[in-house]
Amino acid sequence: MKKPAIIWLNVSIFLVTFLVAAIAVPYRAFTTGFDNTEIIFALMCFIYCGMSITAGYHRLWSHKTYQAHWSLRFIFALGGAFALQNSILHWSSDHRIHHKHVDNNDKDPYSAKMGFWYSHIGWMCREYQAQRYHDYKNVRDLQKDPIVMWQHKHYLLLTIAMNFGIPIAFGLWHGNLLNSLLLVGFLRLVLSHHTTFFINSLAHIWGKQTYTDKNTARDNGFLAFLTFGEGYHNYHHIFENDYRNGIRWWQFDPTKWLIKSCQWLGLTSKLRTSPEDRIEKMRLAMTLKRSKDKLTLLPNTEQAILQLQQEYDLLINKLNAYYQVRKTLLAEKREQVLADVEKSELMKQYQDLKLKLTEQQKNWQILTEKLV
Repeated sequence: MKKPAIIWLNVSIFLVTFLVAAIAVPYRAFTTGFDNTEIIFALMCFIYCGMSITAGYHRLWSHKTYQAHWSLRFIFALGGAFALQNSILHWSSDHRIHHKHVDNNDKDPYSAKMGFWYSHIGWMCREYQAQRYHDYKNVRDLQKDPIVMWQHKHYLLLTIAMNFGIPIAFGLWHGNLLNSLLLVGFLRLVLSHHTTFFINSLAHIWGKQTYTDKNTARDNGFLAFLTFGEGYHNYHHIFENDYRNGIRWWQFDPTKWLIKSCQWLGLTSKLRTSPEDRIEKMRLAMTLKRSKDKLTLLPNTEQAILQLQQEYDLLINKLNAYYQVRKTLLAEKREQVLADVEKSELMKQYQDLKLKLTEQQKNWQILTEKLV
C-alpha cells in the first residue's frame, strides 16, 4: 500500500527546530550561558503559548466550556499563533473529530491505536486524511467568531510575527539576540509542541482509567504538570464539556484556575461543569469493574462478587438519595422558600443522608482496598 505524501513543511519545521533546541541550545549554554532574565522570559512565553492552547484552543473554542470576552479571545488567538499549532479553526475541527471518533484508526486524526509515533507527531508528517484540511463543517459555530476567522485568514503572517518578532524584540532590548532566538524562539517552540503532543500520545497509553475504559485516554498527574492541567485526560474524554480537567482542589490544573480567575474579572462567563453525582457514579462503576476482575482470580469468586455488588448497590442508593435531597435543598435556598433552611426538616434529612453516605463510602473503600 502506497504511503500518503510527506508534508515537507511540517517535517522541516519539526526537524530543524528540534535539532537547534537539542544541539545549539546546550552548546550555547555551555560556552556562553543564559542569564536569569532570558530564562524567565522564555518560561513566560512557554506558559503563554501553553495556556493559549489549553484555555483557548481547547476548552474555549473546541469544547465551548465557557464564554470569553473579546479581549481574552484576542490574547489567546495571538498565543495560539505563537505556539505554531495551526489556526483555531483547523485545530478545533481536528479535535472535535478526535473526540467523536476516538481510537477509530480511519477517522480519528491522531488515533492512539496507530502507535505512539503516529499519535504524537507522525499524523502531521504525511497527508493521512487530506480531506480534513479544508472541511470545516463541524466548526460552523466558530466561523461566527470574528477573532477566529481573523486569525485563520492571517495565520501565516501572525505566526511569523509572533515567532520571530517576539524573540527578536526581546533580544534587541536585552542585548543578546542570539540567546533570545535560541531560548525564546527554538527551545520554547519545541517544548510547546511536544508537551501538547504528549496529550495525544502519552495521555492515551500511560496513566489510570479512572472513569471509563471505553477509550484509551488516561489520567496522569505528571502529564498534567507538563501541560497546564490537560493530563487528566480520562476525565476529559468522558466529561468533555466541563471547563475543568482536574476536578479535585489538589489536582494541578492551572488552566482551570485561569478560567475561574478571569470570571472574577468579568472576562469569562457561563463556566460549565458536570454533575457531581454523575462523576462519582462513573468513578464507582470503574472501581466495581476493576474489583470484579480481581475477584475472578480468588477462591469463592461468586460469593465475593455478590457481596461486592451488594455493597455497590447500597452505595449507589445512598448516593442517589443524598444528591436528590441536596438538589432540593439548594433549590429551596435559591428560591428562599424556607425562612430558616438551616433549622428546617429538610436540612436535618440532608445531614442524616450525608452521614450515611460517608459511612457507606468508608465501607466501600475498605472492601475494594483489600483487592489492591
